[in-house]
Amino acid sequence: MTAISRRPTTPAAARLRPGDLAALASIGLRTRKLRAGLSALGIAIGVAAIVAVLGLAASSQAALLNEIARLGTNLLTVTNGQTFSGATAKLPVAAPGMITRLAGVTAVQDIGLVGGVSAYKTPYIPTIETNGLSVDAATLGLPAVAGTSLAQGRFLNAATAREPVAVLGAVTAQLMGIDRVRPGMRIWAGGQWFYVTGILNPATYDSGLDSAVLVGFPAAEKYLNFDGHPSQIYVRTVGTQAAVTRVDSLLGAQANPENPSQVNVSRPSDALTAQADAKGALDTLFLGLGAVALLVGAIGVANIMVISALERRQEIGLRRALGATRGQIRAQFLAEAILLSLAGGAAGVAIAAATVAAYAHVHGEAVVIPPQAWAGGLAATVIIGALAGLLPAIRAARLSPTQALWTV
Repeated sequence: MTAISRRPTTPAAARLRPGDLAALASIGLRTRKLRAGLSALGIAIGVAAIVAVLGLAASSQAALLNEIARLGTNLLTVTNGQTFSGATAKLPVAAPGMITRLAGVTAVQDIGLVGGVSAYKTPYIPTIETNGLSVDAATLGLPAVAGTSLAQGRFLNAATAREPVAVLGAVTAQLMGIDRVRPGMRIWAGGQWFYVTGILNPATYDSGLDSAVLVGFPAAEKYLNFDGHPSQIYVRTVGTQAAVTRVDSLLGAQANPENPSQVNVSRPSDALTAQADAKGALDTLFLGLGAVALLVGAIGVANIMVISALERRQEIGLRRALGATRGQIRAQFLAEAILLSLAGGAAGVAIAAATVAAYAHVHGEAVVIPPQAWAGGLAATVIIGALAGLLPAIRAARLSPTQALWTV
């Protein structure tokens, strides 16, 4: 009878389920909290910088575009250009009236710069300290057509336009230290007192109004020797793009038929739209800094995983001796690196969201965080964690049970 020899068989390794893998990977991080936290900090800073930059840019851009949509894109401005000799040209006194005759024009208002006159809070301020403030004559319906409104008080009317009465731009009021309109409040302009009846909100379409003192045309001619020539005309047209384009092409000749080349015509909404598009130009620098922080974070994750593999040789040897395969060891360390990086990325997204929300709240803007910003940031952390943990995972998997259990 022939004896049958039996060779011992190695039991098949148990399958490592995703939930078990995640729990196993988290053990290494939970037992080394400080080191794991410091390693994830670089990832968090990088992701926070990238997501915050994109979120702040998107919020500011959305606020500006919403403001343009609210004010309308049918505003055109006519300003005095230059003569052939290079001097500043003058718009005809009749220019606003002639523009109102154009088909498609719905409203016309204008201002005129009063040359040689500065405004001060009191006559005791040195005349050289003008703060760049201008004194302008203004028509009565200016705020609505120019795209601004009153923050306090009242604008000029048919009665006050003939008297020494002024309305202050937002910056003018701030520089003069005037925060509200009080009875009897007055400023010094052109050698006499002007009573303040209102303060304007910031003008989105024309920042020049912010640093102006506005008086009526009759008052400017009577008290400040104004010659009556407008320096800027605000024209509202029918809202269609075709109407705006047609009026735009005719404004120069209509405002100054004798010298249409000495008239500048512009569309403020185009400049603001271009400004909104250009807001992301400087963001490239901050995105680059965020990428550098992510790289530093990736190096930190790789470093902690290499050290972790060296420190946990006995754990690796014990798991291998109990039947864990090289693939399971490799998956464990790779999952740990990805989990560490993903934790840092999630913290970075949370920090960025809080930063954008705080900024938007202070500036009265809507919170806009592009989905591609936070989703891309988290996806980048997963890739970074996988790349950073790949080599340490491979090295840990190559250890045989005897090598891993051997200690000096």
